[in-house]
Amino acid sequence: MAPQPAALPGGWAGSARGVMRVNLHLLRIFFAVAEQRSFSRAAQTLFISQPAVSRAVRELERQLDLPLLERDVGPSRAVRPTESGRALLEHARGIFALERAAVEDIRARVGLKRGALTVGASTTIAGYWLPPYVAAFMADLPAIDLEIQAANTRTVAQALIECRMDLALVEGQVDDPRILVTHWRDEPLSVIAHPRSALARKPRPTLADLNGQVWLTREPGSGTREVTERMTAACRIAPERQIIYGSNEGIARAVAGGLGIALLPTRVVAGLCTAGAVRAIPLPGGPLPLRPLYLLQLKERPLSPPARAFIETLEQPREMQ
Repeated sequence: MAPQPAALPGGWAGSARGVMRVNLHLLRIFFAVAEQRSFSRAAQTLFISQPAVSRAVRELERQLDLPLLERDVGPSRAVRPTESGRALLEHARGIFALERAAVEDIRARVGLKRGALTVGASTTIAGYWLPPYVAAFMADLPAIDLEIQAANTRTVAQALIECRMDLALVEGQVDDPRILVTHWRDEPLSVIAHPRSALARKPRPTLADLNGQVWLTREPGSGTREVTERMTAACRIAPERQIIYGSNEGIARAVAGGLGIALLPTRVVAGLCTAGAVRAIPLPGGPLPLRPLYLLQLKERPLSPPARAFIETLEQPREMQ
């Protein structure tokens, strides 16, 4: 008979080959403290005493022979992970995300029609593309607790990696080996200007005309910022001046106010174009190519039943208002 692993203190097990298994109870307590940045708040979240939380973290540090948490210097005395603690925290996020997916899957298998789903989305997708899909999803699964979190592409991708989102839809390029990137759909783009500006009155502006304008653009990390830089470079446009705005709607309104010109998704500016507040202008090189939109999933994370159902909803054609 093969020899059995020898028991080690604190819930660890070892073998002749040195294999160890982490005590998930201790890991869960460490995870709560690191997320809450406080022993007392973690204790409240876990419904245990603060001394029990402190003992559990010390025991985990003893078993790993590594410091995992430290307190900030200053009056707040907030708790933060050490370098080793941050590495363990990333693994813990993945472990407990798998646990949540397993629970959702089991609930679905036993017929409990309930669950939760968090979908991240770039701001344009959240505001202009997702509403009909969300409406269809909730009509089919009204008991699912659905949350849509909007942010720029970089922020959404990081939240997905940290398992704070189940799925994501973005406008910008994402190049991370941990993320599965799938093309979802394409959207048209427009360069807009104030309708009474000299640029808007020209039948075909030149490169010099475009370069001399004030370009309004999004912050670094935004999909719209990325596509603006890529498209202007392809058209050999090199703006002399730029102003950064934190939202596409803010940019569109600033153009309507005569502040400059911008490259934006056509859906964002359609209402302003119809109202005559802004005008789409042609480019010297012809129409802009369509911009691809992407669905993001974490490769190593199994999809929960609500996530699978949401992807199925995204695959159906929807009438866009």
